[in-house]
Amino acid sequence: MDLRVPRLPKRPRRAAAALGAAVLLAATGTWTATASDTPRPHRTDRVQTMADGTRVDTSYFTSGGGGRRPAVLLAHGFGGSKDDLRAQAEDLAGHGYAVLTWSARGFGHSTGKIGLNDPAHEVTDVSRLIDWLAKRPEVRLDKPGDPRVGIAGGSYGGAISLLAAGHDPRVDAIAPAVTYWDLSDALFPNGVFKKLWTGVFFNSGGGCGKFEPALCAMYQRVAQSGVPDADARALLQRRSPAAVADRIKVPTLLFQGQTDSLFTLAQSDAAERAIRANGAPVEVDWIAGGHDGGDLETDRVQGRVRDWFDHYLKGASVGTGPAFRITRTGGVDSTDGSTRSRGATADAYPGLRGAPRTIPLTGREQRAANPAGASPPAVSALPGLGGGGLAQLSALGTGVSLEFPGQYAKFDAPPQRTALRITGSPTARVHVKSTSADAVLFAKLYDVGPGGSQVLPGQLVTPLRVTGAKAGKDITVTLPPVDHEVQQGHHLRLVLATTDLAYASPTAPATYTVSLKGPLSVPTAPAVTTAPTPLPSWIWWLPLAGAGAALALLLTARRRTSAPAPDPELAEVPLIITDLSKRYAKSTDRYAVRDLSFRVEKGQVLGLLGPNGAGKTTTLRMLMGLIRPDGGEIRVFGHAIRPGAPVLSRVGAFVEGAGFLPHLTGRENLELYWRATGRPPEDAHLAEALEIAGLGDALARAVRTYSQGMRQRLAIAQAMLGLPDLLILDEPTNGLDPPQIREMREVLIRYAAAGRTVIVSSHLLAEVEQSCTHLVVMDRGRLVQAGPVREIVGSGDTLLVGTGTPLAEPLVQKVAALDGVASAVPAEDGLLIRLEPGHTAGALVVDLVRLEVPVLSVGPHRRLEDAFLTLIGGSA
Repeated sequence: MDLRVPRLPKRPRRAAAALGAAVLLAATGTWTATASDTPRPHRTDRVQTMADGTRVDTSYFTSGGGGRRPAVLLAHGFGGSKDDLRAQAEDLAGHGYAVLTWSARGFGHSTGKIGLNDPAHEVTDVSRLIDWLAKRPEVRLDKPGDPRVGIAGGSYGGAISLLAAGHDPRVDAIAPAVTYWDLSDALFPNGVFKKLWTGVFFNSGGGCGKFEPALCAMYQRVAQSGVPDADARALLQRRSPAAVADRIKVPTLLFQGQTDSLFTLAQSDAAERAIRANGAPVEVDWIAGGHDGGDLETDRVQGRVRDWFDHYLKGASVGTGPAFRITRTGGVDSTDGSTRSRGATADAYPGLRGAPRTIPLTGREQRAANPAGASPPAVSALPGLGGGGLAQLSALGTGVSLEFPGQYAKFDAPPQRTALRITGSPTARVHVKSTSADAVLFAKLYDVGPGGSQVLPGQLVTPLRVTGAKAGKDITVTLPPVDHEVQQGHHLRLVLATTDLAYASPTAPATYTVSLKGPLSVPTAPAVTTAPTPLPSWIWWLPLAGAGAALALLLTARRRTSAPAPDPELAEVPLIITDLSKRYAKSTDRYAVRDLSFRVEKGQVLGLLGPNGAGKTTTLRMLMGLIRPDGGEIRVFGHAIRPGAPVLSRVGAFVEGAGFLPHLTGRENLELYWRATGRPPEDAHLAEALEIAGLGDALARAVRTYSQGMRQRLAIAQAMLGLPDLLILDEPTNGLDPPQIREMREVLIRYAAAGRTVIVSSHLLAEVEQSCTHLVVMDRGRLVQAGPVREIVGSGDTLLVGTGTPLAEPLVQKVAALDGVASAVPAEDGLLIRLEPGHTAGALVVDLVRLEVPVLSVGPHRRLEDAFLTLIGGSA
């Protein structure tokens, strides 16, 4: 598991003056200078030797021009090195900064033991790097020995920036991202051991022997007992920014991930409160991604970091952004179908309990068993959710969360009459009684749809250790902070489970009795407002374009050539493309599409795949009659396609992006669109299209109130009006979150189930693999391969189960003997399991958990992504 956060800065940290004398830079070092082909920026590599003999590998970036400039230290993430930061360092250097990157102890080419940002080592190393910057002639000084310096970094590097600001008064501004405030709280939340993430830390760091001995001993002790002791918590707290909370007094820009079961939003909340109490300027930005995957918004984050340093290091009159920002999807661009990611903002950080709304819960007193050995455990979040682990299970249709009957209590709220936006940490009061002295529970708040489907926002869980539970105890359950919209008709469900695969639970059997003591309190943060979606450009140019088109039709009507006669043998074939070609304008050899041929049958959901520039959109535009091919032919139900061909009335499309009038309701937008076609109202089949799209009561609301997923479904409903026999969709899931993507998948499958045909162009290969029955793969305008998904992907009955370490032979034999398993073969750090026909990955996971197989990831042995990259030679 790679814990690095791509291209986000990782923060340095500096030790107290008393520690400074212990670690001094050697008078000499090893230098290697390199320069790029262009004179700016210039990079100089140097290995700096500390007084204890540790060698720290650094790179120094500067651009041309005279004069002194501020310096920026960029720190990398855990498991990474200084090389991860080169692009950002060059960007900042070109922007007028002197930039220093380095590989922390135990990483890259640096020596030494990993100390998890030990004040005596890693933090002191940063102070010595600041000493070095103070001697550089191009670095601006506030006074002798005190350079003007900022620090940025993500995850491990984010913590070092906070620590450096607390230990070294020379640090002037910091921008930590997706990091921790209290490492003890992150790895031992509420006294419960987060065993999988902690194990990932130590394994990805190179094993226990790569760490300082005290850390190695702590990990082995807690991993064996399953219970964090006071010494373990103290050891991690000393390495946490929280230990120097009262000394961090510099402008701080905090980024935290919404998709992060390692360092939740509560970590940045604690940091904001502490630093603001010190009187320093603080701004908070909740980005879409995190350690569990998602969009890390690299370009936007780095741009805001640059503005932050421009303001506080250069003194430039540049805005630093809002005091609080959340990334939310905000619509689709009407011209190109691209996702509009909008920021919801507030003039002040609302915290995690802002404007609470009380929601009643119902449910009788319930008993939940903690099984012997805490097995089988429930499944929620696993390390690597965004790139493996449970994301693969979700891709196989098994759902992301799993509880076992008899091992949880649940309490339900009534359905929402209107949409509800949760921003922060919901809370509830419950009474817990246990047959054991202590109880360990895992609290989750589900969003439950009208059909009973459950979504766990962010896959986040709150572990709770309830001491003295034998006599019974009232507790407040503080659920994970999220930003999540509960749609109208959905309801919330509080679940308290006795086990969770990601955490250590008591191994002794026990029975917990849980009852309600109060309602659910949900923070709403009404001061956080989302920017309105701009009116689509077509609203302004559509009337003029319509008039122009009408004039063009009049002028060209007499010059039209007769279309080829329909082919009766193809009357039941939705689409056949033969030798289709299209050149770029004024080019004789550059083809957007060349000699393309394929056929689509009724009932198929066809995925059109290819890297950027493959010719997919050009093909769809020719299919819609929007542009003319230079050669070849397209026939739809036997009719040749020409602009305005009558057979196009049997085709529905969402290719260029839908534009809606924001002040009208969803239904009014669809009715207006259909009237513009000039066809009779009864031919619209509006009710059927809306039932397939599943918009429900949202149709009566103004489109400006729609979420991204609702806008996309409305756009698909518009394409479905008239129930066209051939439906063409370009990136229909663009920008949707996983629950919305699942809903869109069901829409497409339902539509094709009636004997119609769907063509989908998409970059989401895992989604195409689930939604489509057939594929056409293009590259550089040509057909690479066409056929059923199963044939292109290969055998879909073989799964790769990652376990981290090889399994003992007796356990492998037990897996091979499971019902539905045809074979189980050991692989590197896992198992290759072939399923018998009719058996699913979901059932397999349940059996593996029961056998106590340490499952870290489950996925197809060969995914569509693998097949796709093989076909196009990795050109994507």
